[in-house]
Amino acid sequence: MTSLEQPARPGRQAHTDIRPDGWIDRFAPAPVRPYLKLARLDRPIGTWLLLFPCWWSQALATQGWPDPWMMALFGIGAVVMRGAGCTVNDILDRDIDGMVERTRSRPIPSGQVSVKQALAFLVFQLLVGLLVLVQFNGFTILLGAASLALVFTYPTMKRITWWPQAFLGLTFNWGALVGWSAVTGGLDLPALVLYAAGIVWTLGYDTIYAHQDKEDDARIGVKSTALRLGEASKIWIYGFYTLTYGGLLAAGLLAGLGFWFQMLMTAALIQLAWQVGTWRPDDPADCLVKFKSNRWFGWLVLGAIVAGHVL
Repeated sequence: MTSLEQPARPGRQAHTDIRPDGWIDRFAPAPVRPYLKLARLDRPIGTWLLLFPCWWSQALATQGWPDPWMMALFGIGAVVMRGAGCTVNDILDRDIDGMVERTRSRPIPSGQVSVKQALAFLVFQLLVGLLVLVQFNGFTILLGAASLALVFTYPTMKRITWWPQAFLGLTFNWGALVGWSAVTGGLDLPALVLYAAGIVWTLGYDTIYAHQDKEDDARIGVKSTALRLGEASKIWIYGFYTLTYGGLLAAGLLAGLGFWFQMLMTAALIQLAWQVGTWRPDDPADCLVKFKSNRWFGWLVLGAIVAGHVL
C-alpha cells in the first residue's frame, strides 16, 4: 500500500486540502499536473499571504495609487517564489508528508514526481523569480536575494523548535521590506514596523492552520505552535492578532496616514476577531476555512492603506 492509498486512521474522517477535481485535473495537460500541484497553484491562499505584505508595503510607501506594473511584478514573484518554497518544503519533508493524513497525496510522497525532477523544477522557478527581481532597483535585488536564506531554512524548523510559525512569519513577510525598498530605494521605520506586524499575523493564522495536523504531528514528533500552545491557542491568537492590528496601525501612522486609514482598519480588526471568536480548533475543515479567510483581511488592510493616501 502506497502513502497515497493509506486510509485515514480509525475514527477520523479523511481530511486533505488537495482537491482531486480542481482546475488542474480538469484543464491542465497530464504531464504538468504534478508540477502545478507541487507549486500549489491549485491552492492560491499561500500566494495571497505571501503577496499582501508586498502590496501593503508598496502602497504604504506610495503617495497616491500604487503603481500597477509594480503590483503585477510582485504578483508574479509571489506565485513563483511561493511555488519554490513549497517545492523546497516537499523535498525536505517527503518522508514526513507520507505519514500525515493531509499531505500524503502530495506529488513527491505519492511518487508522482521524483526528487531529481522536483529539484529541476525548483531551479526553473528560481530563475523566473530572478527575472522578476532584476526589474527593481539594486538595493531591492540584494534584499530579495537575501530572502532565499529563509526560504531554504524554514522547512527544517519544525524539527528544531516549537515555534516554526515564527520562522514562517520571517519568511512570508519579507515582502514588507521589499515592497518599501522597491518604491523608495531603501528601508525606513514604517517598513520595519509593518514587517513585525506581519510576523505576528503569520503566528496567528498559521497556528490555526497547524491545528489541522496536531494529532499526526504529535504522533511523528513534528513540532508546532498548535502543539506548544494546545488548549490555550485561542487566547494566544487573540494576542497575536491584537499585536497585528496595533503594528499595522502604527506603520500607517508613521507613514503619515490618518482618518480614513484608521476608520477602514476597523473592518480588518473585526475580521480578525471573527476568525478567532468562531474558530473550532478541533475541526480541521473549520481550521482551513479560518486560515483561508485571511485573504479577506489582506484586502481590507490594502484598501485601508490606499484609502489613507488617496482620500
